[in-house]
Amino acid sequence: MALQLFIGNKNYSSWSMRPWVLLRQAGIDFEEVMVRFDSFEADSTFKKSLQGINPVGKVPVLVDDGFAVWDTLAIAEYLAERFPEHRLWPSDPRQRARARSVCAEMHSGFGALRNHCPMNIEASLPHIGQLVWRDQAALRADVARLSALWQDLLANQPERMPDGSQPLLFGAFSIADAYFAPVCMRLRTYQLPLSEPLRAYVERVTALPGVQDWIRDALAEHDFLDFEEPYRVGPDR
Repeated sequence: MALQLFIGNKNYSSWSMRPWVLLRQAGIDFEEVMVRFDSFEADSTFKKSLQGINPVGKVPVLVDDGFAVWDTLAIAEYLAERFPEHRLWPSDPRQRARARSVCAEMHSGFGALRNHCPMNIEASLPHIGQLVWRDQAALRADVARLSALWQDLLANQPERMPDGSQPLLFGAFSIADAYFAPVCMRLRTYQLPLSEPLRAYVERVTALPGVQDWIRDALAEHDFLDFEEPYRVGPDR
């Protein structure tokens, strides 16, 4: 039985984006199961659709031959062990530990960036970005930390990879890049200030085939969920 990945709306669900991009970019075969958001109330269609799959009623969920794994870090670790030939973590032990560290930091931190700049791939919201940048010191602190983290990692990579491409956070594509892909989407949507090298990293991640596939599908959804977009009264058409 093929792997199944249960996900939410591609336009909004940053958590779903991580394992989906990881699987697609790594070339691991899986079946996508879309569970569209309607609300997150206990009696919502979304919650009912996940009954018996994930006890906490959230996406993403990876199902491997009837065995369910939820939470993006757990899914990433499971896939790394299940498919060691794809080298989803760096091979060097210290680099692997560093990659796990930065993924865990993303997993539990950057609350202001999440709260003030929710993922919305189909939108262009630089005016919202300017306002929250001006008014939210915690957001500016999150972006400063993100910039320092990326700059430190990229500074330790070669200028070019063996195939001539520019490196990602740990050289070749890894779980860390999949983990930060939704952040790159947020930075693009709200056009938050970044240095040129870091903006170039955002563009490299955006150009990855797996990320491009996700963006294409997100743009095709045409869903507008007001509880996901408190700053807009409707989609820009």
